[in-house]
Amino acid sequence: MTNASLAPLLTPAKELAQALRSQGYAVASPETVAEIAKVKPENLQKLTQFWEGLPRDPYLKDGGRYRFRRHASYAIKGDHLNLVPHRAHWQSVDYNALHGGIERWFEPMQAALLNDPAWQSLLLGLAQVLNGLKPVTTWFVEAHQFRIDTTDGIGRPTPEGAHRDGVDFVAVFLLNRVGIKGGETRIFDAQGSAGLRFTLDQPWSLLLMNDERMIHESTPIQPVGDYGYRDTLVLTYRSTGFQDSPNRGQQ
Repeated sequence: MTNASLAPLLTPAKELAQALRSQGYAVASPETVAEIAKVKPENLQKLTQFWEGLPRDPYLKDGGRYRFRRHASYAIKGDHLNLVPHRAHWQSVDYNALHGGIERWFEPMQAALLNDPAWQSLLLGLAQVLNGLKPVTTWFVEAHQFRIDTTDGIGRPTPEGAHRDGVDFVAVFLLNRVGIKGGETRIFDAQGSAGLRFTLDQPWSLLLMNDERMIHESTPIQPVGDYGYRDTLVLTYRSTGFQDSPNRGQQ
């Protein structure tokens, strides 16, 4: 993998679409994220309160206790953001060898978060950026709140390893790093050997990727003291419907 700085070049809002088109990814500052969402940075920062008290992920197959999460799904048509009825998160084994092929019913996101204007503006603002890359009638969006902690001494943000998600675009927002080392982001060109490694450390900094072109992973975290954690938000945008189990509706 190509050696690169741990402080990646940042892309301004007006150049995000072009960066995705030319290189398959872009990294943006918290200020740029606020610009995309058309909200004040402090209004985004207020959303981080909803990462406290996340329920533990009951589906980890490696026996770990380090991941906590909530989930929601949306359909975005133009400027209309529509929350869809709570549904399972499903991926095929082609994209997730560890947890693929099973319906994972995570706890839904809290109503106070879903109804927050800054939250809604963030999802719509990102859709507007992506509309410049692909003519889409409806974006099918899944939102994932994550906390990875060091309960057992180590936490794994991507226990499935380097992967794609089976969508069009993936947005990874770093919300907080507390008392940890590690958690380095690594992205690779799916068709070649070029890669980039860096560490997101500013609250609400963003990695935006074309999922068809880029493979990604995050390295494990370890505590600096007795305990630490890393909070992220992952949004996936897909143009051809949600990924659903072939057996959905037959049970």
